Amino acid sequence: MKALRNFLDKVKPSFEEGGKLHAFRSVFDGFETFLFVPNTVAKRGSHIHDCIDSKRAMSMVVIALIPALLFGMYNVGFQHYLVHGEEASFLATFFYGFLAVLPKIVVSYVVGLGIEFVAAQWKGEEIQEGFLVSGMLIPLIVPVECPLWILAVATAFAVIFAKEVFGGTGYNIFNVALITRAFLFFAYPSKMSGESVWISQDPICGLGSTNALVDGFTGATPLGQATATTQLTDAIGSGMSPMDMILGFYPGSIGETSVIAIGIGAIILLWTGIASWKIMFSVFAGGICTALLFNAIGANEVMNLPWYEHIFLGGFCFGAVFMATDPVTAPRTECGKYIYGFMIGFIAIVVRCLNPGYPEGMMLAILLMNVFAALIDYCFVQHNIKKRLNRVAINK
Repeated sequence: MKALRNFLDKVKPSFEEGGKLHAFRSVFDGFETFLFVPNTVAKRGSHIHDCIDSKRAMSMVVIALIPALLFGMYNVGFQHYLVHGEEASFLATFFYGFLAVLPKIVVSYVVGLGIEFVAAQWKGEEIQEGFLVSGMLIPLIVPVECPLWILAVATAFAVIFAKEVFGGTGYNIFNVALITRAFLFFAYPSKMSGESVWISQDPICGLGSTNALVDGFTGATPLGQATATTQLTDAIGSGMSPMDMILGFYPGSIGETSVIAIGIGAIILLWTGIASWKIMFSVFAGGICTALLFNAIGANEVMNLPWYEHIFLGGFCFGAVFMATDPVTAPRTECGKYIYGFMIGFIAIVVRCLNPGYPEGMMLAILLMNVFAALIDYCFVQHNIKKRLNRVAINK
């Protein structure tokens, strides 16, 4: 590391004001601060107020996402071989999923970081680090069959219109990854729903099978099935137990199916202090309470789903751990975090139960509460100010 530090110090003058590579100063700064903690601190738009800078915090979130990413890769291969009725080794299964998911990660980072590099150069500012996390989240919340060009368009839209126009990292009011998914859902609905988007069916680099699908194949996600029946099945029509739902071997977005993998990420985020346990707890509390309420009503099939199936299936756990806890778009007041999280869980289940045509409500719930995060903070801050003024008046 010392040799690398010496090399950077040697070439740095070329990127400073007046150097021959001054035009690429932002690019050099981005790589330098990614490799080494900077000696300077942010003067505006900062959300980390201790010795850990934003790049280190974002890198820790990426590390927390790795279990969900690795399981998602394996599950992509597992679902492929399952629906074709073939057995494959662990390595062959994982490698198939790796080759299917890797291009989406590459496209996400190349498009997103490319736009941020251009924006930083244009504005003469440092490259912002927020997309380190968004670039990993985006591939994990889309179907495996989502075309790469569509993913690139959606990523560009989200980075430009949900982030850069607001001023960049620390100023955006919406979660960038969720805006990407929302754009995909409303602009290309056929690529985000149905039975043909959740399972990779084509051979990749000679891997996989060209055999016909097995009898009983269904590409629908369990939540998609829940609109018609409470007897949920996997991709080949076998019944699913709660343990199957926790393990995550069923069709769904790449990184959202395994509760165990997401739980490992949650432990990492909570142990390092990156994410708020109050938001996580409140999201689950809101979701469970609302699911129990609808169980008592039981007006349709989705309302009759047990509360734990609402929690285990779809993007509920993933959203609660990695999306709702985004420090940029969530409230900062401690009491506000409870309300914010509870309302996300509440709205997600309400959308699922009252709109059977849209079984996954977590995305809309988080985006809606992103809008109200600042208002929640404002109300609690003003309440605290009034309490202190009244206390001063009484003491006088």
